[in-house]
Amino acid sequence: VGKLINLVIRGEKDEQAVLCSKDKTYDMKIADTSNMLLFIPGCKTPEQLNADQASCNIIHSQIAGFSNNYWELRRCRPKLKKLRKLLMEDPYEGPDSQNDQTLTISKYTTEDLLSLIQASEEEIMHQLQVIDACKIGGYWRILEFDYEMKLLNHVTQLIDSESWSLSKVPLRTCLEELGSLEPTEMIEHILLSYGRKYIDDGEVYFEMHEDKICRAIAQMLLQNAVKFNLSEFQEVWQQSVPEGMTTRLDQLKGLALLDRTSRPETISLLKVEDLPEDNQERFNSLFSIREKWTEEDITPYIQDLCAEKQTVGVLLTKYARSSMQNGVKVYNSRRPIS
Repeated sequence: VGKLINLVIRGEKDEQAVLCSKDKTYDMKIADTSNMLLFIPGCKTPEQLNADQASCNIIHSQIAGFSNNYWELRRCRPKLKKLRKLLMEDPYEGPDSQNDQTLTISKYTTEDLLSLIQASEEEIMHQLQVIDACKIGGYWRILEFDYEMKLLNHVTQLIDSESWSLSKVPLRTCLEELGSLEPTEMIEHILLSYGRKYIDDGEVYFEMHEDKICRAIAQMLLQNAVKFNLSEFQEVWQQSVPEGMTTRLDQLKGLALLDRTSRPETISLLKVEDLPEDNQERFNSLFSIREKWTEEDITPYIQDLCAEKQTVGVLLTKYARSSMQNGVKVYNSRRPIS
């Protein structure tokens, strides 16, 4: 109170409207009040009247309107699932792609996304970073996965051939060596996506993120099979990553699902971003995939549903029923799953 804040209501006709400030999103709900609310132009608060000692006379004011209800705001998670969905309508397949020469009907500017996504500007811009989107020709784009892996492979092969440390990959040399193969903006984008940029002695370097690179290569392997023998997968996975990197199953949280009960043990692709955004729909989807979950297995798939100061345990209490199975606590659905 006391300072101007820009607020905007966002939502299409088939969506529940939300109110957004520059950095937060709120659900809007009409609430009733027993006290009539009066709208009085130029109304002064008691504090303002006290500050003005001269105005101690009775003030006659015109009432412009009244209401018995008001909008109640409650902080909510930004609805960002739609952001990836929109950008995946036309993923960027590279400068030579025929698809990219067509109309811009499925391409979106920042202004387009602000009008379509139910989230604050800061939350949208942060999520664009999270999903590794980049601006190409003024439009936000996500790289098509095979093209992304092609770019990453160029970089990792260069690192290997030059025997560079994974913590010190020089930008300038990468652009010089790979610029003839791919646009330099794409080379720099893939370095930004899979590394941390820093400056040392006036030169720009990248420290490559081992976990993220290992995770991307695992996705590439898993997307080609419905299920994979776990031990065979781990062997192929380790052989596929750049030399000096170590694969670990905890790098695959929210990306792959392990089945320790099958013989042999298996692993399959299950990306958290492919699951519904609504809480109940998310749990329905998970329990249709697997009837019973341990907390360790289900946590990566519901962590993003936690509201401010909410824990995974609270969500499980609300949407799941717990029981003991062979001495381990497991969770199943509270309602029948069709």
